Amino acid sequence: MSNRLTSFTNDGFTFDVIDEGPLDGTPVVLLHGFPQTAAEWSRVAPHLHERGYRTIAPTQRGYSPGARPSGRVAYRMSALVGDAAKLIAELGAGPVHLVGHDWGSAVAWSTAAAHPELVRTLTSVSAPHPMAFIRSMVTSSQALRSFYIALFQIPWLPEFAISRAFRAVESSNRPAVRRRALEFSQMDSDQFDRIKRDVVDTGALPFALNWYRAMLIAGPGGAAQKVSTPTTHVWSTRDSALVRKGADLTAEYVTGPYRLEVLDATHWIPEERPVELAGIIAARANGSDGG
Repeated sequence: MSNRLTSFTNDGFTFDVIDEGPLDGTPVVLLHGFPQTAAEWSRVAPHLHERGYRTIAPTQRGYSPGARPSGRVAYRMSALVGDAAKLIAELGAGPVHLVGHDWGSAVAWSTAAAHPELVRTLTSVSAPHPMAFIRSMVTSSQALRSFYIALFQIPWLPEFAISRAFRAVESSNRPAVRRRALEFSQMDSDQFDRIKRDVVDTGALPFALNWYRAMLIAGPGGAAQKVSTPTTHVWSTRDSALVRKGADLTAEYVTGPYRLEVLDATHWIPEERPVELAGIIAARANGSDGG
């Protein structure tokens, strides 16, 4: 493809895309997590461009203004994978290097399982293989870390509470309030403000929460399959949402070359460790990581 991809359509919805780097570079598709947009990758992408890669980062279902179907059924994993597969097909460049963080990682795992012909390599960030995550829920403290998933099932209240919290921080004239909010969320100021602007203020939050609400109406499906794609999983030691057990179990669900990378960071690896993460992605892409 010789032109920039600024959007694509699937299921009648239009998705925004950030397409950067050398047009003739090998494509790397970057899938964001919750509660973020394609802008999550703004610190990682330049380091991939320096290595000659072209990055394509979609703002996914529920987040793109033109792709906000109502009802949780529209956010089941098969629909999210369908979006990713359509984007890769739209590029017309053959299989891509696929990277996902958080929920984007879950979509990446499922895409690699359902469409191995579309994925050259997989780099999953934070979220382990779905079955490894499920097993970690009953063999570690992961269930306690995931209590918020149950809270997110409540209608209306989570989006109201989260939106109100972001707006309260913005309107407060007390630096201590903002400092406590950043400490609690483990975000930096730029990231916090971007989520407020791009997700809360645009009305995307209720739709983004549907990703969690759809979990109870659709099982892991194809995501239960082992992945043959060469894969690197990245976990961080200070992740408040995901424990080490899921990362350790993930190796059992990859039949191709596999490597686990552990970084000293919070859950927000793309913002905190962009240089190291770009290096890990590139190493998996060019096969030089030894895994």
